[in-house]
Amino acid sequence: MSYPLKKEDLTLYAITDRYWLNGNKLADVVENVLKNGATFLQLREKEFSHEEMVQEAKEIKKIAARYHVPFVINDDIYAAKEIDADGVHIGQSDMEYQKAREILGPDKIIGVSAGNLEQAVAAEKAGADYIGVGAVFTTSTKLDHTRITFETLKEITSTVSIPVVAIGGISADNLTQLKGTGIDGISVISAIFGQPDPGAATKDLLHRTKEMLS
Repeated sequence: MSYPLKKEDLTLYAITDRYWLNGNKLADVVENVLKNGATFLQLREKEFSHEEMVQEAKEIKKIAARYHVPFVINDDIYAAKEIDADGVHIGQSDMEYQKAREILGPDKIIGVSAGNLEQAVAAEKAGADYIGVGAVFTTSTKLDHTRITFETLKEITSTVSIPVVAIGGISADNLTQLKGTGIDGISVISAIFGQPDPGAATKDLLHRTKEMLS
């Protein structure tokens, strides 16, 4: 992988969403977020064509490299290959892991979403580098996702040996509820990109997350 993935890289995992930008340029907001401590970055733009994804990703990749933050693309494995991103994040319904690994090669990060223990175990067995587990709270980003219980989350973290990052509706107000679940970090969209000052929100979240994980 371009960056050997460490558990600490997943402490504060930021996922982009231009819905929240209010006319700001995504690259500028990303720079602000990385400067203020986000430890991992995923470019997730569901409305993008492949060409738009590649164009945006090229610019974002340079910023992430400057801050030494691993950078993955959501779903679009061919865009990740084309711009030589650090890897991809794929869902259960996206291209299966083996195909992604085949396209990207052995050295790239591949994260997989899981909504239950069975999916998490299968992802680890396939060779995933980390698992995104959720939704841990109700989320407006993925209305079709059912919440998983903290018991299931604990079951997953105690069963798999690869890093686990919690996702879904996490905010500065509720993240302390995840203490003791065994996760390695949190993954957020609106808790960073939906805030009036994404940089300040990042700094605050990083502090709270480190406290919760300690």
